Amino acid sequence: QVQLVESGGGSVQAGGALRLSCVASGRTDGRYCMGWFRQAPGKGREGVALINGADGTGYSLSVKGRFSISKDHAKNTGYLQMDRMNPQHTAMSYCAIRLSYGCSWSKGDFDYWRQRTQVTVSA
Repeated sequence: QVQLVESGGGSVQAGGALRLSCVASGRTDGRYCMGWFRQAPGKGREGVALINGADGTGYSLSVKGRFSISKDHAKNTGYLQMDRMNPQHTAMSYCAIRLSYGCSWSKGDFDYWRQRTQVTVSA
């Protein structure tokens, strides 16, 4: 059984930065895919950033160059650094893991999810 604890959401002004953290307890080997998804008001849940078991990363076009995902294997924690944020980044954020080395942009392929965290960017 895996439990995820996400922290770091909140509010920031446009141009500012936030960092999300997600601790994966019950899985200590780091050999899994971790992803962050978001759901903006009135829209579906979409992938934002992924990091696989070999620490390879992927980003959606809307955040590429602004957001950075990383993993600290010693702490079994993933991070999403969000820089130069704008109001279009306002959304509910979800951390998830897939018990596989490889990643997927499909939310249905993820095995464990963290309760959502609100991220708000004001103009």
